[in-house]
Amino acid sequence: MNIFFRNIHLYLSLVSGLVIAVVCFTGAVLVFEKELEQAWHPERYYVAAPAPAATPLPLARLMDAVRAYKPDAKITGVKVYTDPARTVEFSLAGAPSGPNGDRKREGARPAEGAHGESAGPASQSKEGQVGKKERGGKGGEKGGGEGGRGPVVFVNPYTAAVTGELNYRETIFFTMMALHRGMVGGEIGKLIVGISTVMFLFIIGTGLVLWWPATRKALKQRLRVKWGSGWKRLNHDLHIVLGFYAALFLFVFAFTGLAWSFEWFNKGIYAVTNSPMQRPEPPVSVATPATPAAPGAPVALSVEAAMVRARQLAPNVVYYALQLPKDAAGSIRVATLRPDATYENATDEVYLDQYSGQVLRQQTYEQRNLGQRVRGMFKPVHTGAIFGWPSKIISLVVCVLGFTFPITGTILWLNRLRKQRRKEQQLVAA
Repeated sequence: MNIFFRNIHLYLSLVSGLVIAVVCFTGAVLVFEKELEQAWHPERYYVAAPAPAATPLPLARLMDAVRAYKPDAKITGVKVYTDPARTVEFSLAGAPSGPNGDRKREGARPAEGAHGESAGPASQSKEGQVGKKERGGKGGEKGGGEGGRGPVVFVNPYTAAVTGELNYRETIFFTMMALHRGMVGGEIGKLIVGISTVMFLFIIGTGLVLWWPATRKALKQRLRVKWGSGWKRLNHDLHIVLGFYAALFLFVFAFTGLAWSFEWFNKGIYAVTNSPMQRPEPPVSVATPATPAAPGAPVALSVEAAMVRARQLAPNVVYYALQLPKDAAGSIRVATLRPDATYENATDEVYLDQYSGQVLRQQTYEQRNLGQRVRGMFKPVHTGAIFGWPSKIISLVVCVLGFTFPITGTILWLNRLRKQRRKEQQLVAA
């Protein structure tokens, strides 16, 4: 049995080792993506400490600044933080990158928000994006859903000055995400990563079987790394001892990662939780009667009025993310994050009639069905964000170790091959 499990462990590792190493390395880079992005470009996200009596400008003024910065842009959403030191984020669709749209851009679409619904600013999509397929909608994002976000323009709420722009497809994190989810290979790459992830689960299981010690003395040896030993022994311990400590975390990360590779896995989540996978369609706005100023045309709410209504409905939140209606029948979707939310994508949502401001539908995160809540947990668990910085640090360390295991395992295998050949040569010589 030991030889049987060793062969499974070896051959699956040889087949999937390179993919596993790339996925673990890119996963390590992506763990602190949000923090790194804000550290590299603080001017985008924060303004100088405002005066105590400073009052933010109307959103209409800020939107005018965005339109002046990008005349051809269509504003699809706005994200306003309650923190007075944060900038206001505007997500755009169909806008070339750079000031005044001086460079052509392909495929810009509204950002994916918490749990995969379009929720406005693209920055929110990293706090819990799930493709349309994963939430039961039609279609889905090609290539694993790693791109497809429009530009985000950041504006100082007190001066209306544009402080920066984020084009996700032009960042190093987009490349890392493309490698992580599909090896930059579209649907085929996504399938390869998925199959390799399934293999990785078996590798971890067989590795634990092979690690299991027969005696108490052997147990002590397999729980400690002998740092002062020779390089072969050190390589052995780095693979086996550290592999044991990382096994549970790697198993969880790999298991949750299957949700981004296979549609059947997502369907299974909803089937096991006995929950409907298909989300209801957004409610429709009802046009108000025409006014003398605009005969024959309904009058829509201003973004400022919609924000006032959102604040009335949810006064104590971290941010308000408004997705603007795409047509005259659409509704305004408002996603909010409470300070006591379990994790970053545990958002509440409300749909407002774009003409009257009346609530068409409202749902807290706790009111989502069990399948949606379980699926919503996969992102923070997979990235290590579930418990904040402590779990992120663990995730980073484990991903780095996961990158090393195919390397140390290959060295172990080569050392065993050399040892076996020497024995065979000795037997022939004898």
